[in-house]
Amino acid sequence: MKNLKERLRQARETSWAHLGKNITFYLPGMFRYNGLRGAYPAVSITGAECRLQCDHCQGKILEPMPAAIEPGRLVEVCKALAEKGSLGVLISGGCDRQGRLPWKEFLSAIYQVKRDTGLYISVHCGLLDRDTAKGLKDAGVDQALLDVIGDDETYRSIYHVDFGIEAIHQTLEALNYAGLPVVPHVICGLYYGQMRSEKQALKIISDFEIEQLVIVALMAIRGTPAGASRGPTAEEVAQVIVEARELMPRVRMSFGCARERGNEKMELMAVDGGVNRMALPSDAAIERAREYGLEIRYQKTCCSVSADFSQNQW
Repeated sequence: MKNLKERLRQARETSWAHLGKNITFYLPGMFRYNGLRGAYPAVSITGAECRLQCDHCQGKILEPMPAAIEPGRLVEVCKALAEKGSLGVLISGGCDRQGRLPWKEFLSAIYQVKRDTGLYISVHCGLLDRDTAKGLKDAGVDQALLDVIGDDETYRSIYHVDFGIEAIHQTLEALNYAGLPVVPHVICGLYYGQMRSEKQALKIISDFEIEQLVIVALMAIRGTPAGASRGPTAEEVAQVIVEARELMPRVRMSFGCARERGNEKMELMAVDGGVNRMALPSDAAIERAREYGLEIRYQKTCCSVSADFSQNQW
């Protein structure tokens, strides 16, 4: 097998050949960065409630999000965000025991938000059937974000479901059927920091039409069962980035915000591997992009957002 440094070189050259010699850095709305805040906040339609209580989160990611557990409240919150200058909104929430969110009761509210505000709308969609996927598309949702896990054991152990990854496969099919752009996320080290089926997750994704791909890595969230786990190494994450580029040479790839904070080596290797987008970059990552002569843009949204709101500075 070629050594990792050589594979990273080939991956970035492939990326540049198909997608241009550029990179955009992102500041999502949930974070502060050098005193700045993004313009793409997240809202939860279930508050902090999540029935699955996945081992890597247990609903803690939902806690700081504004709660909009009634459709009318979602409209109010999103209108207020638009008035404050937000570019869009990520609508998220916790899942029921079947891995689903209560989308059907919110479809008319989402339609009203889109009609009245024009906000770019992303959803953390969870598992979907065709009708729900089409409903989200018709309501004006711009893109669906979905975690893709590569093996049944990891899915059942971490997400506490009593079914397997075929449900994820069916959701990807439903999204493609509905014509709703999908942005799969692959979580490196999801199984308590161990690398298990990330490559298989990439293979699953490569069979579908996707808008782009986001690579993230296990975050140690205090108080969760996975909170004491050592996350994946920079080299392990880089291997996934390389394998993704080899499988999907023309797909735009992001290195997302859900990853170990302060791990500059991981960020540098992501730039070395030719990622096209990165959330919350360190100064070192930005400097590495300059060293490669990349055209650099900055955008105050989630890194999944396909609309171009970028500028030449934060």
